[in-house]
Amino acid sequence: MPHPWTAVRSLLPGDRPARRLVQLNLGLVLYGASTALLLRSGFGVDPWTVLHQGLHQLVGLSVGTVSILVSLLVLACWIPLRQRPGIGTVLDAVLVGVVIDATLACTPTPHVLWTRGALLLLSVLLNGIATGCYIGAGLGAGPRDGLMTGLAARGHSTRLVRTGIELAALGAGWLLGGPVGLGTLVYALAIGPLAQVFLPLLAMSERPGRSAGRGRRRSGVAPVS
Repeated sequence: MPHPWTAVRSLLPGDRPARRLVQLNLGLVLYGASTALLLRSGFGVDPWTVLHQGLHQLVGLSVGTVSILVSLLVLACWIPLRQRPGIGTVLDAVLVGVVIDATLACTPTPHVLWTRGALLLLSVLLNGIATGCYIGAGLGAGPRDGLMTGLAARGHSTRLVRTGIELAALGAGWLLGGPVGLGTLVYALAIGPLAQVFLPLLAMSERPGRSAGRGRRRSGVAPVS
């Protein structure tokens, strides 16, 4: 009977699979934790959660169910962009939600204004680092980040693409009645530039002798400008 690592290894790029898997999971955990901290700041949720809550009010489905359906719709947009899902795409759908719930369960709600403001800024910064970390692992981006990298790969600025996507989700969610606050605006305007910085810093390229082109395509990390 084959060793379990052999089955996992077959799903990963040839270069440094263990390190990639660790970086992927660290990035997803950090993403979930930073999202929960953004909620705890009380200044408003990120644009995609605004959209999910707006759709929840419109159709009556739970926010979690709406999130899954939106993810499937976004994944369908990958097809013309020739993006391919990976193990990171699957883990994104499972791990982030678990970490959000766990973080909310063990962190208190701050009441002092400056503490809330500091928490807002910290959560947005950590979210940007997390985005670069798990996409840079090269194991498949989450549905929304894959849409960003697919559009950026066509010669557009990662910063402008990500900011445009976040603002579009925000606008649609607001029109549907989703809650919008100062934190929502800060996140929408800051996440693009943060992704622009951390994606190239945390991207794991193939070592010499490996198929660099294959690793680059799987990573979903587009050129930044």
